[in-house]
Amino acid sequence: MEIWLWVVTALVAVVFLGSGVSKIVTSRQALYESGMTYVQDIHPVALKGIGLLELAGALGLVMPPVLERSVHLVPIASGALAVMMLVATALHVRRREPFAVPLVLALVAGALTVLRLTEYPV
Repeated sequence: MEIWLWVVTALVAVVFLGSGVSKIVTSRQALYESGMTYVQDIHPVALKGIGLLELAGALGLVMPPVLERSVHLVPIASGALAVMMLVATALHVRRREPFAVPLVLALVAGALTVLRLTEYPV
């Protein structure tokens, strides 16, 4: 179970790393043209902030155990990412857009939080 949990954690971290970096380095217009139509509802500075939070969350999932320091941050990072994805799900529902991806990410990040807090601490 522990190996499976690390594989899922790594996959979630890669997803948020890619998403966060793309929001930081790509222009709002380019994101819109690539299909992220919701960016028109978000201020450009807030969009960069979301990208930074996603990047921080991704690093928070994997760096503490790798460095063997502050491992209590892992469930905090996964919980924060789950909350962010619940907000993203609400945004997509309000815009009448497909919302399965952020909902699944919220559920997986939430499950990581629960598992890391209870049966499989880092």
